[in-house]
Amino acid sequence: MINHETIISFPGLGIGEFSVNSVAFSVFGISIAWYGIIIVLGMIAAFAYASWRAKKNEGISFDDMLDYAIFLIIFGVAGARLYYVAFHGGVSSLYDLINLRSGGLAIYGGVIGGALAAFIVTKVKKLSFGRVTDATLPGVMLAQAIGRWGNFMNGEAHGGVTDLPWRMGLRNAYSDSTIYVHPTFLYESLWNVIGFIILNILYKKKKFGGEIALMYIIWYGIGRTFIEGLRTDSLLVGNTGLRASQLVAIGSVIAAAMLLIIGLRNAKGKQLQVTLAVSDIKKQAEAGNRF
Repeated sequence: MINHETIISFPGLGIGEFSVNSVAFSVFGISIAWYGIIIVLGMIAAFAYASWRAKKNEGISFDDMLDYAIFLIIFGVAGARLYYVAFHGGVSSLYDLINLRSGGLAIYGGVIGGALAAFIVTKVKKLSFGRVTDATLPGVMLAQAIGRWGNFMNGEAHGGVTDLPWRMGLRNAYSDSTIYVHPTFLYESLWNVIGFIILNILYKKKKFGGEIALMYIIWYGIGRTFIEGLRTDSLLVGNTGLRASQLVAIGSVIAAAMLLIIGLRNAKGKQLQVTLAVSDIKKQAEAGNRF
């Protein structure tokens, strides 16, 4: 029988050993994992935020966002699984491919799959892709912050051995003795919480549709680049030893930064044109009044 219990501690912070179990409860002999419950809670939080933001700032209805949510969740889960399988392998049948209970979801795959779904739905509904992603992606960041605690309950997604004051002690079925590691799940969760706060502060000041979405890509990509380098369970690109998520993160940051610069420059140009046009109208009005 598999031992689902993990003994965790944070000795540098004065927190002694305590146990967590990856299984929350069972229904008819089927184990329901905390990981799944936490991921669902993250999805609910993301949808609630995106619906509120879309209506408040982007003029997009709740019904439209509900349509987006259905396809984003389906494509997101499929993308997360395919991304994991592409770099991890270990699939010999269709059942292995779709058997999510065996583990194996990758966040970047989920984001890519969700973005593809959003693009398709946007074309069908004839809405602005930039506005939709602006409203949605801060919510995704919130969901990621919540979802990382599913890794905590599994005793996974940690970094290498360290003696830093905030080190995490870990002992489970895969480690007979306690090891002290980087709590990278916590690093990423906190990074996402900070990013979520920053994006909300900047939202009212955005200059063009898609600006917040690009900022999300940059913020998350920078954090993931460094945090991924600490992890011990990274998906690798073949036998190269290169970490897949680091490469995706770096490429995403560079592309998003270039698009952000172009978008801000274009927005500035449009604002200048509007300012000049208003100035001309005022001058013409003043000239007319003199006659």
